[in-house]
Amino acid sequence: MATILSPSESYSITIRVEIQNKPGMLGKVTTAIGEVGGDIGAVDLSGHGKGTVVRDITVRARGIDHAQEIITAVRQVQGVKIVNVSDRTFLKHLGGKIEISNKIPVKTRNDLSMAYTPGVARVCMAIAKDVKKSYTLTIRRNTVAVVSDGTAVLGLGDIGPEAAMPVMEGKAMLFKEFAGIDAWPICVATKDTEEIIKIVKALAPTFGGINLEDISAPRCFEIEERLKAEMDIPVFHDDQHGTAVVVLAALLNALKIVKKRIEDMKIVVAGVGASGVACSKIIMNAGARNIIGVDRVGAIFKGRKQHMNFMKDWYAEHTNPHNEKGKISDVIAGADMFLGLAGPGLITVNDLKKMAKDPIVFAMANPDPEIMPEEAAPYVRIMATGRSDYPNQINNVLCFPGIFRGALDAAAYAIASCVGKEELSEDYIIPSVFNRKVSPAVAREVSRAAHRTKVARRTSRTFSEINLE
Repeated sequence: MATILSPSESYSITIRVEIQNKPGMLGKVTTAIGEVGGDIGAVDLSGHGKGTVVRDITVRARGIDHAQEIITAVRQVQGVKIVNVSDRTFLKHLGGKIEISNKIPVKTRNDLSMAYTPGVARVCMAIAKDVKKSYTLTIRRNTVAVVSDGTAVLGLGDIGPEAAMPVMEGKAMLFKEFAGIDAWPICVATKDTEEIIKIVKALAPTFGGINLEDISAPRCFEIEERLKAEMDIPVFHDDQHGTAVVVLAALLNALKIVKKRIEDMKIVVAGVGASGVACSKIIMNAGARNIIGVDRVGAIFKGRKQHMNFMKDWYAEHTNPHNEKGKISDVIAGADMFLGLAGPGLITVNDLKKMAKDPIVFAMANPDPEIMPEEAAPYVRIMATGRSDYPNQINNVLCFPGIFRGALDAAAYAIASCVGKEELSEDYIIPSVFNRKVSPAVAREVSRAAHRTKVARRTSRTFSEINLE
């Protein structure tokens, strides 16, 4: 029997219908929608015609095909005419999702004389004399560049820089909303490692930090390491460090529920790209001893020659202590945890049945996970995804640029601590992205770790301490 997925807001549509103005007609429409599994939200009156009523009906669907099925069902109701159908997710993206707004008014000549010419010249000269003043006298102190070449977007792969823009805009929105950081998407039309490094370095005078996003492995490793070494502003690769931090935070709380020690766990990681390698490293640092990475060829083990690169060579040397071989369905036997960072539909219910007691499954491929929660629910103790429409969303927005390598563990423990003992449950092992305690907690712990490990380049200063001359 096929598993029926839950309707999702991300596949919601608004159907504008013209209905004969007779008793019971709206009921016929809503019944038709319900019979094909549509989840009705708002029903709004939008106008009247001659003997008709125009209504906007918002419906959540399970996917694109299901949305079309709902439309067809409504169209078949006698006395009903579909005027228009809007995909609500596309409507959210019309004209882009972010904009620049002014912090100060420019309504008079006096305002203009200070914000622009001639007053701005004195500020420019102050920065020319001391470049560090750019952190206090420009947007640089709170501005991050979200840089991508569009080669490894979500679960979509190499879709190009233009197609990557909606994701980068979304990342910028989240930084602003949850961390108060002004971020701007910069999608570059090149895949050349040296050229990307050159472009990002040239952007340094404008930004206080660089967030690398959705750049394919293994190039992303070299790009990040080179930029960290050659730039004097923080460089953060969210797919690596952001994902690793939130995964460890969720795992720390999951272990409390299943009552297992990380040292005793067998962990299978699907996807050995930027995210998979970084997650494996941070989990190993937390004590994990038996991690098996799997790519499209199969398990990574010492001596494997096919489809390898320098990072997978490292992975082969430091994981899979028992040198297990085969596909996911082979190595997942007896696993305590499955961590998916690869693509949709990668594992099955039969695979879950092979796992150890009280299995933990983090299926994080986006937009469609390695296995849907509805399918996995009867067979796992804890289920998490990267999606916002299911419990336990493991989302990188819980982190933000500026996390130094030595602060990763501190950030993970800070995030985990935001879930209190009384809140902890199978469906709440990671705080919601709307939990306003998270960003301050992570910022506090990261700042402490940065100063403790002596990687912090600047100390906090009050406005009165800033010399404007």
